[in-house]
Amino acid sequence: MLVSHSPIRLTVIVLLILFGATSSLLAWACPFCNAVSQTLRQEMAAMDAVVIATSLQSDLTRNKETGEVLMKVEKVLKGSDLIKVGQEVKAIYYGEVSVGRRFMLSGVDPPDLQWSCLPVSTRAEKYIGRITELPDDSLQRLRFYHDYLQDEESMLARDAYDEFAVAPYDGIKKLAPEMDREQLLRWIGDPEMATDRKRLYLTMLGVCGDEKDLPFLEKMLRSTQKSTRGGLDALIACYLTLAGEDGLPLVNELFLDNGKAPYADTYAAIMAVRFHGTEGDVIPRSALVESLHHVLDRKDLADLVIPDLARWSDWSQINRLVDLFIKADPDNNWVRVPVVNYLRACPLPEAKQALKKLEEVDPESVRRANTFFSIPVPSRETGKSDSNSSLDRKSDSKLVGGFSASGGGFGKGGFGDEGILAKPGQPIAATGPLATAQAPSSGQEMNPWRLTYVLGLALATVMIVQFLLLSGGAQPARG
Repeated sequence: MLVSHSPIRLTVIVLLILFGATSSLLAWACPFCNAVSQTLRQEMAAMDAVVIATSLQSDLTRNKETGEVLMKVEKVLKGSDLIKVGQEVKAIYYGEVSVGRRFMLSGVDPPDLQWSCLPVSTRAEKYIGRITELPDDSLQRLRFYHDYLQDEESMLARDAYDEFAVAPYDGIKKLAPEMDREQLLRWIGDPEMATDRKRLYLTMLGVCGDEKDLPFLEKMLRSTQKSTRGGLDALIACYLTLAGEDGLPLVNELFLDNGKAPYADTYAAIMAVRFHGTEGDVIPRSALVESLHHVLDRKDLADLVIPDLARWSDWSQINRLVDLFIKADPDNNWVRVPVVNYLRACPLPEAKQALKKLEEVDPESVRRANTFFSIPVPSRETGKSDSNSSLDRKSDSKLVGGFSASGGGFGKGGFGDEGILAKPGQPIAATGPLATAQAPSSGQEMNPWRLTYVLGLALATVMIVQFLLLSGGAQPARG
């Protein structure tokens, strides 16, 4: 028996997988939230038909081998041209079934629709019905989901959280006047609160809180209890949003200028500073980069912030970075490629001179930087200028010329925005402005460098697959 694969079909599959990866890379949403799963609204939008149905069988009468259950359609929420009320359908469900139990059925692949099942309560059914009536306006949607964030029914609470996680940060800010600040403080202070939710509630407090909340937040920052410090990146960002530039000394003391601070804590602080340099718009970048300068003193972490300094056009650290490059040892030589790219991006003549000097020290690192990265271009920003610096105060939070808004840039070994090659023993954080997969909202543009990288990878993968298939031909199956 021969097992053969169509090169064209496999090519399409590979492209679809890579397109999905590309979509997730080009997404902007709640800066510190990760969606647990696809939301019900997103799932319904992807389906051909969605109905509410009741089971006509119980565990005693259904087909236990196949899992099929005969159901009767009670409401059609989507796809009225494909399915009608009263119609009987078969759906696969392996959970407990009783006559009259209600389900949301999602169907694909018409005309012979294949159904997936979700058991629903009376409240959940009403919730799902209201979702179909929501307008396209993100603010209107968030108003609806806000009431379900801590719902007693876990499915509704999870879905509401996921909707906030994929919502644009600007949309969350618009909801600020309608948020219950006292309730957010209670949720944040709850030691049993899940970390992902605490991140969301801290983000929300940042847009609706005030200076009265600073002692509460500072106490959490200084705490050593793990339950209190959950979601530290969002906690620091919230504190800085409400404290402004005056909050930076504390963050420097605890995390950035503290050589004893754990890697994870310092990384969380860097993520918070990065957020304020791209979306926060409350602290001048001249102050933010001064805080990041402290990290350059920690040779094992310096590469994390070099892309930010370049992206924000801080060219004051040339001599310091050259020294880092020269003194790098095998334990931290990953810092060399970020340094080279910083100098390549710098428009000052001394940067060009420094590059020649570094090429004599380590030509391989300079070659790698030139091979794997186009000439880095600092962010093209709009907004108010920082009167104290040539740096702009406001970022358009785009990804430009190899400098990622989420922070890896050309760091962590120099192979990609998100640090594809992380340093040994160091975790890769799963939070940040690109944490969730969502189509960019209006006014947001794609990063041409990053898109080119992903599409180039896709093309190379497709060519390799096709070569192997066409050269190898059909292979005999074993056994």
